[in-house]
Amino acid sequence: MASFFNKFQNAVRTFARSPSFSRDPRRLQFEADINRLFMYTSYNSLGNNADEADADQIIDMATKASFDDQQKQVQENIHYQIKRFCTSMDEILNDVNEPPQESQSKVTPSRSGLSLAVGKNSPTPNHPAVPKTRPLKHAELSQKLKDSIGYTLDVKPSQIPHSEAGQGLFLNGEANVGSVIAIYPGVIYSPAYYRYIPGYPRVDAQNTYLITRYDGTVINAQPWGYGDETRELWDGSKTLDTSPNTNVMDKGSDRFWKMLSKPLESSRVWSGGEALERRNPLAFAHFANHPAKEMVPNVMVCPYDFPLTEKDMRTYIPNISFANAEEASMRRFGNFWFKWGSHNSESNGPVLRTLVLVATTSLCDEEVLLNYRLSNSKRRPSWYTPVDEEEDRRRWS
Repeated sequence: MASFFNKFQNAVRTFARSPSFSRDPRRLQFEADINRLFMYTSYNSLGNNADEADADQIIDMATKASFDDQQKQVQENIHYQIKRFCTSMDEILNDVNEPPQESQSKVTPSRSGLSLAVGKNSPTPNHPAVPKTRPLKHAELSQKLKDSIGYTLDVKPSQIPHSEAGQGLFLNGEANVGSVIAIYPGVIYSPAYYRYIPGYPRVDAQNTYLITRYDGTVINAQPWGYGDETRELWDGSKTLDTSPNTNVMDKGSDRFWKMLSKPLESSRVWSGGEALERRNPLAFAHFANHPAKEMVPNVMVCPYDFPLTEKDMRTYIPNISFANAEEASMRRFGNFWFKWGSHNSESNGPVLRTLVLVATTSLCDEEVLLNYRLSNSKRRPSWYTPVDEEEDRRRWS
């Protein structure tokens, strides 16, 4: 497997220098990442019988397939794995001997921090029903998932040797290269709704659980935390204070951002709650740490557009969107996003723009490490050691 991994890594470096890739640095890095994910996830889809000849064939395909075709194949590969995960969860949790539980949609949920933040005056009617499941604790469910797919996740003190490492994410079991290791949970914000991210405009001042996709979508995992011990109607209630750092001096760009921080009308953007499985054993991607010096990452982020037409799978996707499915189209100009006309639902139906972590090598009972790719245009934490300074630069160009 090590030789396959080296082949894929060398191929990615070669492709990144190809004239067929975009010359825009940010776009170039995105295309290189998709190219890498295409190889990893395609190899994974071949199963345990894949050999070196298969790796060579996948590399050859990666040199010939267009970026759009590779991106579509990555989505299909990820969706196939997520579907298998959802099927396993259904088999574990669904009690076929029990009649469907009476809908809990008539119960008025308590006001959440998120609903208060947007000025919601009354609960959204017609909440989805929360079906009854086997009364398993999270630890029991996690073990049963491991028995089914070969691995699960644990959150425990990190092995990264610095004082700020805190909790880390650990794979319990074995996973092949290209496997979906974890899902990034939480509230999804499109660029049109950045102003509603708690703590705006300095959203990361007291929140280290934010992540951004290449398309500008932000996911805030802080409200999800460690999950819970039940399946419930989840509306993104926050549990920690995410107010901005008031010690930041009001200079230059700070004043500019404050001019942009006027709240939007909230009545038309609130999306209500979803019946989600809060015991989800894979909903811990936000606990993955950046590798220390002389360590290498073993996962990478992958954008995954979950099709909302897959209603039987929805409860296992640990995200809600802060907005209705139909939203304003946004265009990026430099560091800013602006509304640009109107945007209807996606051509293939509405999707939830999520993120997953994909294994870049075979994993076995070890800590999950993710290259954070922090911007090199800003002051970075003392513990941060760049994995690839050039990738960091391209990512945030």
